Amino acid sequence: MSADGRDVTSDLTVVHLVRHGEVHNPDGVLYGRREGYHLSELGRRMADRVAEHLRGRDIAYVVSSPLERAQETAEPIAKAHGLDLATDPRLLEAENVFEGKTFGVGDGALRKPGNWKHLTNPFKPSWGEPYVEQVVRMMSAVEAARDAARGHEAVAVSHQLPIWIVRSFAEKRRLWHDPRRRQCTLASLTSFTFQGDKLVSVGYSEPARDLVPAHLLAGAKPVKGASKAFGA
Repeated sequence: MSADGRDVTSDLTVVHLVRHGEVHNPDGVLYGRREGYHLSELGRRMADRVAEHLRGRDIAYVVSSPLERAQETAEPIAKAHGLDLATDPRLLEAENVFEGKTFGVGDGALRKPGNWKHLTNPFKPSWGEPYVEQVVRMMSAVEAARDAARGHEAVAVSHQLPIWIVRSFAEKRRLWHDPRRRQCTLASLTSFTFQGDKLVSVGYSEPARDLVPAHLLAGAKPVKGASKAFGA
Protein backbone atom coordinates (compact mmCIF):
# COMPACT_ATOMS: atom_id res chain seq x y z
CA MET A 1 0.00 0.00 0.00
CA SER A 2 1.08 3.57 -0.65
CA ALA A 3 0.99 6.29 2.03
CA ASP A 4 -2.46 7.35 0.83
CA GLY A 5 -3.83 3.79 0.97
CA ARG A 6 -3.61 2.93 -2.75
CA ASP A 7 -2.67 -0.62 -3.79
CA VAL A 8 0.47 0.21 -5.79
CA THR A 9 0.89 -3.40 -6.93
CA SER A 10 -2.00 -2.78 -9.35
CA ASP A 11 0.28 -0.27 -11.10
CA LEU A 12 2.95 -2.91 -11.74
CA THR A 13 3.40 -4.45 -15.20
CA VAL A 14 6.08 -6.98 -16.13
CA VAL A 15 7.32 -7.54 -19.69
CA HIS A 16 9.33 -10.74 -20.11
CA LEU A 17 11.68 -10.59 -23.10
CA VAL A 18 12.24 -14.23 -24.04
CA ARG A 19 15.02 -15.41 -26.31
CA HIS A 20 13.82 -18.23 -28.57
CA GLY A 21 14.98 -21.83 -28.17
CA GLU A 22 17.67 -23.70 -30.08
CA VAL A 23 17.37 -23.59 -33.87
CA HIS A 24 18.01 -26.42 -36.34
CA ASN A 25 21.11 -25.04 -38.07
CA PRO A 26 23.40 -27.92 -39.11
CA ASP A 27 25.51 -25.71 -41.40
CA GLY A 28 26.30 -23.23 -38.65
CA VAL A 29 25.34 -20.13 -40.62
CA LEU A 30 24.38 -16.75 -39.25
CA TYR A 31 20.72 -16.99 -40.24
CA GLY A 32 19.76 -13.52 -39.03
CA ARG A 33 16.44 -12.46 -40.53
CA ARG A 34 16.28 -15.30 -43.05
CA GLU A 35 13.09 -17.30 -43.15
CA GLY A 36 12.98 -21.08 -42.93
CA TYR A 37 14.94 -21.57 -39.70
CA HIS A 38 12.82 -23.48 -37.20
CA LEU A 39 13.34 -24.73 -33.68
CA SER A 40 15.18 -28.00 -33.30
CA GLU A 41 13.71 -30.84 -31.27
CA LEU A 42 15.69 -29.52 -28.31
CA GLY A 43 14.47 -26.00 -29.02
CA ARG A 44 10.86 -27.16 -28.79
CA ARG A 45 11.60 -28.73 -25.42
CA MET A 46 13.05 -25.40 -24.32
CA ALA A 47 9.91 -23.58 -25.47
CA ASP A 48 7.74 -26.03 -23.53
CA ARG A 49 9.91 -25.49 -20.46
CA VAL A 50 9.44 -21.73 -20.62
CA ALA A 51 5.69 -22.18 -21.04
CA GLU A 52 5.61 -24.41 -17.96
CA HIS A 53 7.73 -21.92 -16.02
CA LEU A 54 5.23 -19.15 -16.81
CA ARG A 55 2.08 -21.25 -16.41
CA GLY A 56 1.13 -19.80 -13.04
CA ARG A 57 1.94 -16.19 -13.95
CA ASP A 58 -0.57 -13.47 -14.76
CA ILE A 59 0.22 -13.39 -18.49
CA ALA A 60 -2.24 -11.20 -20.39
CA TYR A 61 -0.41 -10.65 -23.70
CA VAL A 62 2.01 -12.70 -25.83
CA VAL A 63 3.84 -11.26 -28.83
CA SER A 64 6.81 -12.38 -30.89
CA SER A 65 9.15 -11.48 -33.68
CA PRO A 66 7.71 -12.55 -37.06
CA LEU A 67 10.52 -15.09 -37.56
CA GLU A 68 9.56 -18.76 -37.29
CA ARG A 69 11.88 -19.63 -34.41
CA ALA A 70 10.42 -16.85 -32.26
CA GLN A 71 6.81 -17.71 -33.05
CA GLU A 72 7.43 -21.39 -32.34
CA THR A 73 8.84 -20.44 -28.93
CA ALA A 74 5.90 -18.16 -28.16
CA GLU A 75 3.13 -20.52 -29.27
CA PRO A 76 3.12 -22.88 -26.24
CA ILE A 77 3.19 -19.85 -23.90
CA ALA A 78 0.18 -18.28 -25.60
CA LYS A 79 -1.65 -21.61 -25.67
CA ALA A 80 -1.07 -22.21 -21.95
CA HIS A 81 -2.80 -18.92 -21.17
CA GLY A 82 -5.57 -19.16 -23.78
CA LEU A 83 -4.24 -16.15 -25.69
CA ASP A 84 -3.83 -15.32 -29.35
CA LEU A 85 -0.23 -14.78 -30.45
CA ALA A 86 0.54 -11.30 -31.79
CA THR A 87 3.58 -10.39 -33.88
CA ASP A 88 5.67 -7.23 -33.84
CA PRO A 89 8.44 -6.54 -36.41
CA ARG A 90 10.20 -4.33 -33.85
CA LEU A 91 11.22 -7.57 -32.11
CA LEU A 92 13.15 -8.82 -35.15
CA GLU A 93 16.76 -9.95 -35.09
CA ALA A 94 19.34 -7.25 -35.83
CA GLU A 95 20.37 -6.74 -39.44
CA ASN A 96 23.86 -8.09 -40.23
CA VAL A 97 25.92 -8.03 -43.44
CA PHE A 98 27.29 -11.49 -42.62
CA GLU A 99 23.84 -13.08 -42.76
CA GLY A 100 23.99 -16.42 -44.58
CA LYS A 101 27.71 -16.90 -43.92
CA THR A 102 29.36 -19.40 -41.57
CA PHE A 103 31.08 -18.38 -38.37
CA GLY A 104 32.73 -21.62 -37.26
CA VAL A 105 35.95 -21.38 -35.23
CA GLY A 106 38.84 -20.99 -37.65
CA ASP A 107 36.85 -21.51 -40.85
CA GLY A 108 34.26 -18.77 -41.00
CA ALA A 109 33.63 -15.46 -42.73
CA LEU A 110 36.02 -13.49 -40.55
CA ARG A 111 39.03 -15.13 -42.23
CA LYS A 112 38.13 -13.66 -45.62
CA PRO A 113 39.85 -10.32 -46.40
CA GLY A 114 36.86 -9.16 -48.44
CA ASN A 115 34.80 -9.05 -45.26
CA TRP A 116 37.26 -7.03 -43.20
CA LYS A 117 35.89 -3.71 -44.48
CA HIS A 118 32.78 -4.39 -42.41
CA LEU A 119 34.78 -4.68 -39.18
CA THR A 120 36.12 -1.13 -38.97
CA ASN A 121 33.89 0.16 -36.17
CA PRO A 122 32.80 -2.24 -33.39
CA PHE A 123 31.19 0.61 -31.47
CA LYS A 124 28.42 1.27 -34.02
CA PRO A 125 28.74 -1.61 -35.20
CA SER A 126 29.89 -1.27 -38.82
CA TRP A 127 28.70 -4.77 -39.80
CA GLY A 128 25.06 -4.31 -39.04
CA GLU A 129 22.16 -2.40 -37.54
CA PRO A 130 23.43 0.35 -35.21
CA TYR A 131 23.01 -0.42 -31.54
CA VAL A 132 21.15 2.84 -30.97
CA GLU A 133 18.55 1.90 -33.59
CA GLN A 134 18.07 -1.47 -31.88
CA VAL A 135 17.46 0.30 -28.57
CA VAL A 136 14.84 2.59 -30.10
CA ARG A 137 12.78 -0.16 -31.73
CA MET A 138 13.12 -2.62 -28.85
CA MET A 139 12.11 -0.08 -26.20
CA SER A 140 9.15 0.85 -28.37
CA ALA A 141 8.14 -2.83 -28.58
CA VAL A 142 8.57 -3.32 -24.83
CA GLU A 143 6.45 -0.25 -24.08
CA ALA A 144 3.75 -1.45 -26.48
CA ALA A 145 3.67 -4.83 -24.72
CA ARG A 146 3.51 -3.04 -21.36
CA ASP A 147 0.55 -0.99 -22.54
CA ALA A 148 -1.23 -4.12 -23.80
CA ALA A 149 -0.86 -5.84 -20.42
CA ARG A 150 -1.29 -2.98 -17.94
CA GLY A 151 -1.39 -4.31 -14.38
CA HIS A 152 -0.50 -7.82 -15.57
CA GLU A 153 2.41 -9.51 -17.38
CA ALA A 154 3.40 -9.73 -21.04
CA VAL A 155 5.73 -12.05 -22.94
CA ALA A 156 7.67 -10.79 -25.97
CA VAL A 157 9.82 -13.36 -27.80
CA SER A 158 12.82 -11.90 -29.59
CA HIS A 159 16.49 -12.59 -30.30
CA GLN A 160 19.74 -12.51 -28.36
CA LEU A 161 21.41 -9.32 -29.58
CA PRO A 162 18.37 -6.99 -29.49
CA ILE A 163 17.44 -8.27 -26.03
CA TRP A 164 20.96 -7.79 -24.70
CA ILE A 165 21.27 -4.32 -26.21
CA VAL A 166 17.99 -3.05 -24.75
CA ARG A 167 18.90 -4.55 -21.37
CA SER A 168 22.30 -2.85 -21.52
CA PHE A 169 20.59 0.45 -22.26
CA ALA A 170 18.12 -0.02 -19.41
CA GLU A 171 20.93 -0.86 -16.99
CA LYS A 172 23.02 2.08 -18.22
CA ARG A 173 25.88 0.02 -19.64
CA ARG A 174 27.81 0.76 -22.80
CA LEU A 175 26.23 -0.82 -25.86
CA TRP A 176 29.37 -2.20 -27.52
CA HIS A 177 30.48 -5.47 -25.92
CA ASP A 178 32.08 -8.91 -26.31
CA PRO A 179 29.36 -11.16 -27.82
CA ARG A 180 30.68 -14.09 -25.77
CA ARG A 181 29.74 -12.26 -22.57
CA ARG A 182 26.07 -11.65 -23.30
CA GLN A 183 23.88 -12.90 -20.46
CA CYS A 184 21.05 -13.97 -22.71
CA THR A 185 21.17 -17.70 -23.22
CA LEU A 186 18.65 -19.74 -25.21
CA ALA A 187 15.10 -19.65 -23.80
CA SER A 188 16.10 -17.14 -21.12
CA LEU A 189 13.86 -14.42 -19.67
CA THR A 190 14.94 -10.79 -19.31
CA SER A 191 12.12 -9.26 -17.28
CA PHE A 192 11.34 -5.53 -17.23
CA THR A 193 9.14 -4.39 -14.33
CA PHE A 194 7.29 -1.10 -14.67
CA GLN A 195 5.41 0.94 -12.09
CA GLY A 196 3.07 2.90 -14.26
CA ASP A 197 5.26 3.99 -17.18
CA LYS A 198 8.48 4.00 -15.15
CA LEU A 199 10.93 1.10 -15.46
CA VAL A 200 11.84 0.13 -11.89
CA SER A 201 13.84 -3.09 -12.28
CA VAL A 202 15.32 -5.60 -14.71
CA GLY A 203 15.59 -9.29 -13.83
CA TYR A 204 17.06 -12.33 -15.56
CA SER A 205 16.34 -16.06 -15.34
CA GLU A 206 17.11 -19.25 -17.26
CA PRO A 207 14.28 -21.78 -16.80
CA ALA A 208 15.76 -24.11 -19.45
CA ARG A 209 19.43 -23.77 -18.48
CA ASP A 210 19.88 -27.52 -17.97
CA LEU A 211 18.81 -28.08 -21.61
CA VAL A 212 21.29 -25.57 -23.10
CA PRO A 213 24.48 -27.09 -24.58
CA ALA A 214 27.49 -26.00 -22.53
CA HIS A 215 29.20 -24.25 -25.45
CA LEU A 216 26.18 -21.95 -25.88
CA LEU A 217 26.20 -20.60 -22.33
CA ALA A 218 27.48 -17.09 -21.66
CA GLY A 219 31.27 -16.99 -21.37
CA ALA A 220 31.79 -20.47 -22.83
CA LYS A 221 34.92 -21.04 -24.90
CA PRO A 222 34.32 -21.62 -28.64
CA VAL A 223 34.38 -25.25 -29.73
CA LYS A 224 35.66 -26.11 -33.19
CA GLY A 225 32.87 -27.54 -35.32
CA ALA A 226 30.15 -26.44 -32.91
CA SER A 227 27.92 -23.57 -34.02
CA LYS A 228 27.63 -20.66 -31.59
CA ALA A 229 24.36 -19.68 -33.31
CA PHE A 230 25.59 -16.13 -33.84
CA GLY A 231 22.88 -13.58 -34.37
CA ALA A 232 20.29 -15.93 -32.92
